[in-house]
Amino acid sequence: MLSHHVLVALLHRYGYGAVGLIIMLESMGMPLPGESLLIAAALYAAATHQIDIAIVVPVAALGAVVGDNIGYLIGRSLGYPLLARHGWRIGLTGRRLLLGQFLFRRHGGKVVFFGRFIAVLRTFAALLAGANRMPWPGFLLFNALGGVTWCCLYGFGAYLLGNAAKRVAGPFGIAIGIAAAAAIIAAVVFLKRNEHRLEAQAEREMAEEPAA
Repeated sequence: MLSHHVLVALLHRYGYGAVGLIIMLESMGMPLPGESLLIAAALYAAATHQIDIAIVVPVAALGAVVGDNIGYLIGRSLGYPLLARHGWRIGLTGRRLLLGQFLFRRHGGKVVFFGRFIAVLRTFAALLAGANRMPWPGFLLFNALGGVTWCCLYGFGAYLLGNAAKRVAGPFGIAIGIAAAAAIIAAVVFLKRNEHRLEAQAEREMAEEPAA
């Protein structure tokens, strides 16, 4: 994972291009810190005003939607067997493939929309949607809605938080920072535990399907 200083350096040097490109590549299936960069860009915009949040968010949304659609096409053209053979190279393990197959069979569009907010699904949802032959019009709709919603919430949310933090000093400001860090850590732990639980559920139910 890239450090905060590296992300800020990328923003300082490449600006909007870094945001759009990294989010696009992450959405295609590469394990890159798209969410961290979006938040860093929003905070950077609030702190320095060298970039405009009103441009950051649309650029991020465009990168997310374009990257997801490229990922969808890659997953659809390569197919499930090839991803099963080589997916581990990008972190798409056998358990995650099985989880994706399980989720897409039952929830489809909801996985594409809400997957944008969950780290492992944000990276692999488009590949899995293509590999599982999800109809493209439905994928495009839920993908665009999820991408735009995610960018607006994280981008404008972090920007407003950054602006508020600039006006808060002393112990209260430190307390807000500690509370925010604790909330982020708790969210990461919760999502990781849920991923393992869902993987186990997917294995059980997919194994029972042939017998059914």
